Amino acid sequence: MIAVRSVAFVVAFYIWSVMCSLAMFPMLIAPRRWSMVAMAVWGRGIIALLGVICDVKVEVRGREHMPKGASVVAPKHQCMFDVFAQFAWLPDACFVMKRELGWIPFFGWYAHKGGMIPVDRAGHSAALKKLVADAKQRFAAHRQLLIFPEGTRQEPGAAGDYKPGIAALYRELDVPVHPVATNSGVHWPAHGYLRYPGTIVFEYLEPIPPGLKRAEFMRTLEERIETACARLLASGI
Repeated sequence: MIAVRSVAFVVAFYIWSVMCSLAMFPMLIAPRRWSMVAMAVWGRGIIALLGVICDVKVEVRGREHMPKGASVVAPKHQCMFDVFAQFAWLPDACFVMKRELGWIPFFGWYAHKGGMIPVDRAGHSAALKKLVADAKQRFAAHRQLLIFPEGTRQEPGAAGDYKPGIAALYRELDVPVHPVATNSGVHWPAHGYLRYPGTIVFEYLEPIPPGLKRAEFMRTLEERIETACARLLASGI
């Protein structure tokens, strides 16, 4: 039954995504804000499909810690859904993404229109400088910059592998960092098509204020995210 539901969801997901892509096409020449509203509709549609077809609910906790203005959001990354979902509730999300994703037709066009920030992972210090400069531009518009501190997806329960890029952003941007824990990979695995019933939780944790030393910041970020993720996994939801 799970396999049948999962296949049905995958089909519905692509149909919904194609419909949204076509409907959003005129927005490439409209104000950027319109594209962000469309992305929010797309994300909410995926959440609705998950609930109806796969019996996967989505719950957002810690709303009192959700940013409303310029800030860095640092979510745990376990599956592709972590990206889609954030558009559904953040006021004006801006993702740091691999430069190569911008070459994908439709997705890349809308990412560019939405003001996402592409990063050349092979660019090292030059790429980081450009990332900081782009982030400051986005903050001038009071947007939320989302960056996965581990850089790539991790299996639920796997040891954290936090990259130094988030620390550099924290130092240079001088804004709060909002950690986010999740158990998304339990119900939407990083690989394969199966979607398992239950509740995906995105838990916004107490923000880390600017000004901490690098080692203290990295320790605090990892402890908060990993502790909250372990608690979500232990709950079995």
